[in-house]
Amino acid sequence: MNPLEPERVQKIISNAGICSRREAEKLIEAGKVRVNGKTIKLGTKALTTDAIFVNNKPILKVEEPITLILNKPKGIVCSNSDPFANQTVFELLPSDLQKKRLFCAGRLDKDSEGMLVITNDGALTNRLTHPSTNIIKRYRITLNKDLKPSDIPMLLKGIEFEGDFLKADKIIPAPTDKEGDRRKLEVHLSHGKKREIRRLFEAHRYYVKKLVRIQIGKIKLKNIAKGGIKILSKKDIERLLG
Repeated sequence: MNPLEPERVQKIISNAGICSRREAEKLIEAGKVRVNGKTIKLGTKALTTDAIFVNNKPILKVEEPITLILNKPKGIVCSNSDPFANQTVFELLPSDLQKKRLFCAGRLDKDSEGMLVITNDGALTNRLTHPSTNIIKRYRITLNKDLKPSDIPMLLKGIEFEGDFLKADKIIPAPTDKEGDRRKLEVHLSHGKKREIRRLFEAHRYYVKKLVRIQIGKIKLKNIAKGGIKILSKKDIERLLG
């Protein structure tokens, strides 16, 4: 982003991590965004150095984009603020990163583990989470009982469950020391509704005892201890997008 080049205000708000671009457009249409003291209309452009207020609060200065992956441990929530949580993923970050306006680009539920993308880049978040991008996420799961081979076509076909259409793109045996183990699987998704894998298997009368995300796009989770991070380079981000 060039601070000397005007941008649409909704883009500046999104890149600052305030909300999504679509939500910013709604705020502008509702008259809740001001630039240099004037309420603006949708389509207005501004500089990142301008005084931009959302709901009467100034947005923070736009920071340099930063994206990292965190190896999320079980029992920690993906939230910037949760009064009921003992610990959030942001509390695992080094102190200098905790001062930045960061958010999760796609979440893992409290009981799940593995690869989590954390960033301040709103555009990247939209690309990673929007269903149309079809970025493959890979998970290793452990079930409470053997998976019947006859259930695999139904899991791949999908099912309406609790108001959502849930399906897996691929299900294969996960590497295991036990030959013929049908409880340890690798599941691929190109989308990701809330707790989709857990709910998908639950709809077919299985319980997911353990779930670990091991890969997003072409970036694999490796050589990062639980709770540890890796800052991604531009080349890494390109691989993240598949």
